[in-house]
Amino acid sequence: MTRTSQWLYGWLMLLPAAALLALFTHYPAAATLWQSFHSTPKAGRGSAFVGVDNYRALADDPIFWQSLSNNLWYAGGTIPLSIALALLMAAWVNGKIAGRGLLRLAYFTPTILPMIAVANIWLFFYTPEYGLLEKITSAFGLPTHNWLGSKNTALACLMVVTVWKEAGFFMIFYLAALQQMSPQLADAAAIEGASRWYFFRRVTFPLLMPTTFFVLVNAVINAFRLVDHVVVMTRGGPDNATELLLYYIYEIGFRFWDPAYAATLTMVLLAVLGLAALGQFGFLERRVHYR
Repeated sequence: MTRTSQWLYGWLMLLPAAALLALFTHYPAAATLWQSFHSTPKAGRGSAFVGVDNYRALADDPIFWQSLSNNLWYAGGTIPLSIALALLMAAWVNGKIAGRGLLRLAYFTPTILPMIAVANIWLFFYTPEYGLLEKITSAFGLPTHNWLGSKNTALACLMVVTVWKEAGFFMIFYLAALQQMSPQLADAAAIEGASRWYFFRRVTFPLLMPTTFFVLVNAVINAFRLVDHVVVMTRGGPDNATELLLYYIYEIGFRFWDPAYAATLTMVLLAVLGLAALGQFGFLERRVHYR
C-alpha cells in the first residue's frame, strides 16, 4: 500500500466520526455565533443583522453578571470538594475492609439516580419545618430556617447536592487507577520505613495525576451545565441567588423566547469553557505525569 493510499484510507476511517462531530458540534457552534449577531424575529419583522448590539446589551445586563458570578462560585465550591471526596472514598474502598462491595455500591448509587429524582429527594430534605435537615437541627434546639429560600444558603445547598451526586462518579475512575498500581510500590515503601501519608503524597497521588486531570476536565464541564437541579429546587431564586449561566440561557431562550440573546449568552459560556480548557490542557497537562 502506498503512502497516499494509507493517508486516504485513514481519512476514510475517520470520516463518519468527523461528519458527526461537524454536524452536531462545529455547525451548531458556528450557527450560534452567527445568530448572536442578529436580532430575534418578531411578528411581521424578520431577523436583522445588528452587529455587536447583543453583546453590548449583555455587558449591561446585571442578571448575566449575577449568573456568571454564581456559576464561578458554584464551580469553585463543587469541583475541589467533589474531587477530594472521590479520592478519599476510592482510597477507603480500595483497602481490605469488611463489606467493601456494599460500600462501593453505596457510594456509586447517587450517580445512577436520575437528576430530577435527586433534586426532589433533596428538596424534601431542605423543606422548612418538616424536612429531614430541619428535624436534625431542631433536635439540637436550633431555629427553623428556609434553606432554599434564603440568599445566604440557597447556592450552598445546590453545591451540597452536586457534591453528593458527583463524588461517587469520580470515585470510580480513582478506584480503577488505584487498582492498576503495582502492590510492589507499597511493599518497597514499607521496607524503606515510609509512612502511609508519605507514600500517598510522594507516590500514590503523583501516579493519580492523569486520572485527576481527566476528572477535573469533566468536573469543570459539569459545573457549567447544571439545569435540572435549579429547575426543580429553586428556579434561579431567591432574587437570582442560584441563577446559573446555563439556566439563564434556558430562561432567555425558551421562557422569554429571545433566541438571539440566548445565542449571545451561549457564546460567552463557550468562551468561559474554552478559557478553562486552555488553562487545563496548556498548563496542567504537562504536569500530570509522574517522573
